[in-house]
Amino acid sequence: MRAQTTQVGDLAVRAAVKVDRDTTAADCARIMHSEHVGSVIVTDGAGGKGLVTDRDIVIEVVATGLDPATLTAGDMMAPPLATVRESDDLLAALARMREQGVRRLGVVDDEARLTSVLAVDNRL
Repeated sequence: MRAQTTQVGDLAVRAAVKVDRDTTAADCARIMHSEHVGSVIVTDGAGGKGLVTDRDIVIEVVATGLDPATLTAGDMMAPPLATVRESDDLLAALARMREQGVRRLGVVDDEARLTSVLAVDNRL
């Protein structure tokens, strides 16, 4: 008898917080704080295109002396975003995180639109 596997879709955060690519770094930080999340999906109106994390803001903006009031989510998101599909095996997704050196993966639908986020610290 084969053991049941867990799929990415079983743990991905469905209520992911989204921002427009023109949202400033300062506003992204405020949104993350108010929503108690560590990342936001950056959209372009047609769907998610990238991800900005709290670490991106701290390390790439604040620590380097850039102005968080003028830098935007579109400026900060680093392509290409590592992604998985909801139907992918969870263990394979964790291996991909390790290979890519990331703590979050974008989860895409059948049309390759970013719909949710899988993070190392997702809870059951």
